[in-house]
Amino acid sequence: MAKEPKDEKQAGGPKKEGAPKQAKPPKQAKAAAPPAEAPAGKAAKPASKRSDARLRKHYLERVVPALVKEFGYKNVMAVPKIDKVAVNIGLGEATQSAKLMDGAVNELGQIAGQKPVITKAKKSIAAFKLREGMAIGTMVTLRGDRMYEFLDRLMNVALPRVRDFRGVSSKSFDGRGNYTLGIKDQLIFPEIDYNKVEKVKGMNISITTTARTDAEGLALLKHMGMPFRQQAG
Repeated sequence: MAKEPKDEKQAGGPKKEGAPKQAKPPKQAKAAAPPAEAPAGKAAKPASKRSDARLRKHYLERVVPALVKEFGYKNVMAVPKIDKVAVNIGLGEATQSAKLMDGAVNELGQIAGQKPVITKAKKSIAAFKLREGMAIGTMVTLRGDRMYEFLDRLMNVALPRVRDFRGVSSKSFDGRGNYTLGIKDQLIFPEIDYNKVEKVKGMNISITTTARTDAEGLALLKHMGMPFRQQAG
């Protein structure tokens, strides 16, 4: 009679105590799940690449080989390229009318596809009724795909709309391969609505390149599609 209760305790005791101890395997399975998800998330980031601008592809596929052949560059990294484009609108009349400045900021933003910055006077000039800190213009600096898209629209859409257009001057380089272009009318850009324009505004477009000489900068912009004026003779 004394042996039977011992067997029942041994049989019942381990079964009751062993049941809660079996909860360990699920914890190991949960801990192993996060490492498998982390690499999948990292590998998915490179897949979301946006396509390059059309003018950038033209530069890589055609302009670079043409410049290497013309100037004999031994290294592809030495081939000049466009670094940035700055578009500036000066408005001296904005000191008397704030609406002109608002209109210039909105129009430049539509043209460039990027929010412009308002430029302010650094000095006070009594003859022009100008005080230090007053807004006198607006500008925007473009890089990357926005720069290439702006130049594509400028060279192929906007400039051909200029009345009696015969090409831009090839003498506007600064001696270091950088080119500056002046435009008298912002209406040549198709983004501007003629009915909403209060006043015709001119702008300066500065194209900064990595070229060392004006000859290299001129060849670069020619191959990119800039419509330079043909010189007689």
